[in-house]
Amino acid sequence: IEASKAPLMDHLIELRQRLIYALLGVAAGFVVCFMFSTQIYTILVWPYLWAQGGNKVAMIFTAPHEFFFTKLKLALFGAVFLAFPIIAHQIYRFVAPGLYKNERAAFRPYLMATFLLFLLGDVEQCARVTACRGAVRHRDDRLPRSLRPISQARPELGPRCATTATRRRCV
Repeated sequence: IEASKAPLMDHLIELRQRLIYALLGVAAGFVVCFMFSTQIYTILVWPYLWAQGGNKVAMIFTAPHEFFFTKLKLALFGAVFLAFPIIAHQIYRFVAPGLYKNERAAFRPYLMATFLLFLLGDVEQCARVTACRGAVRHRDDRLPRSLRPISQARPELGPRCATTATRRRCV
C-alpha cells in the first residue's frame, strides 16, 4: 500500500487534469446550447403558453441586455446538463484509484443512479408544470377585466438586484 501512495503534488496534478476535462465538456456543451438557446427558451416557455390555454401571451424584457443574459444562463444550465456524464466520469476517475476493488464496484451503481435521478427530476418538473395549468387558469379567471398578467422574458436563474441612489442590493 505504501508504494501506491502518490505524493500530494501528483494528486493535485491529477485533480487539475480532471477539472480541465470536465470544464472542456461544459465549454463544448455551452457552445452547442448557446447556438440553440433561442429554441431552448421557446421549449421552456411552451408549458406556460399551454397553461394559458391558447390565450395570446406577450413576453417582455425590461432591459436591453436581459434576453442576451437569459440566453447565456440557459446555455450554461444546458451545458452542465449535457456535460454531466463527463463530469461524473471525471469524478469517478479521480476517486477510483483510492478505492478498494469492492468499493469501486459499490460506487458505480450510485454514479449511474445519480444521472437517472437527475433526469427523473426533469420529468418531475414537467409534471409539476402540467399540474399548474389549472392553477394559472383559475388565477386568470379571477382577475378583473381591467388587469392582464404580463410575464417577463427572463427566468429567475440568478439573484435579483435592485439599485437605489445609495446602494445596490441583491436578494
